[in-house]
Amino acid sequence: MLKLYRTHNKVISEVDEITDGCWVYMVNPSYNEVAEIAEKFEIDDADIMAALDEEESSRIELEDGYTLILIDIPSVEVRHDKNRHTTIPLGILITQTAIITVCTVETPILNDFINKRIKDFSTKKKMRFIYQILARTISFYQSTLRTIDKMRTDIEERVGEDTTDIDLIDLHELESTLVYFATSLNANSGVLNRLTRYTRLEQYPDDQELLDDLIVENRQAIEMTSIYRDILNGTRELISSIIDSKLNNVMKYLTAITLVMAIPTIISGLYGMNVHAAGMPFARSPYGFAIICFLTLVICVVAMVILKKKRML
Repeated sequence: MLKLYRTHNKVISEVDEITDGCWVYMVNPSYNEVAEIAEKFEIDDADIMAALDEEESSRIELEDGYTLILIDIPSVEVRHDKNRHTTIPLGILITQTAIITVCTVETPILNDFINKRIKDFSTKKKMRFIYQILARTISFYQSTLRTIDKMRTDIEERVGEDTTDIDLIDLHELESTLVYFATSLNANSGVLNRLTRYTRLEQYPDDQELLDDLIVENRQAIEMTSIYRDILNGTRELISSIIDSKLNNVMKYLTAITLVMAIPTIISGLYGMNVHAAGMPFARSPYGFAIICFLTLVICVVAMVILKKKRML
């Protein structure tokens, strides 16, 4: 998909043709669309396609006539039949006349600009616009991290009640997401730091202040990710320990029941032996069976009392 946008008096609108100061919005573009934009702006089509490769890492490259900025942004994918958070590349190309963004899917980060949720931005002020995109990216990371922590809290509240193996799987998925976030945020941090050193990119004093704020916010997002990973590891270990404890309790109860049930089995086995009746207690008594059953019951009760004192029942 290829669309063109341009702001006029801080109001964004879609335009039909490429003009100075426009925003070229590309989502999973076709080969023909990539070729068209590459030819129009004299850009290497490989740099446009870079954002479509999920394995591409964040970086910034200065080329003849344009600059490529590649960052990772939060996204959602389906894993194990559930929506899970991950990161995907977002390519931003700065040319002399326009800004080009390339991504594999539509993202709320850019849609907020299109849907006029972001105030005071202009497609003509290239670096300011890019920094606002980066600011939305970092903000989206932070809000997603808070969502992940809320999901962890919901699982933690069920600890000891309805804890299941599914909770461990969900925690593993959350932990995987935090690993993706930590890797992407650190890579994005390198891009932000390099932006402070490039004099080729035209920046105003306000832009530099915004960039400094972005570096601080990105560092905070990295710290949030690290803290949530540590808490998540503790929660996962707690749930795993509780599940193991429940299993141990079940095995303990089964062992105690087996011991108690072994008593009548042994007694009945002894009385079932093929020996002379004169040698077996109560063998000649008309109440022998009842007496043996009563004694067996008493022994079982005594055994249960002992096991209960040992906290095995």
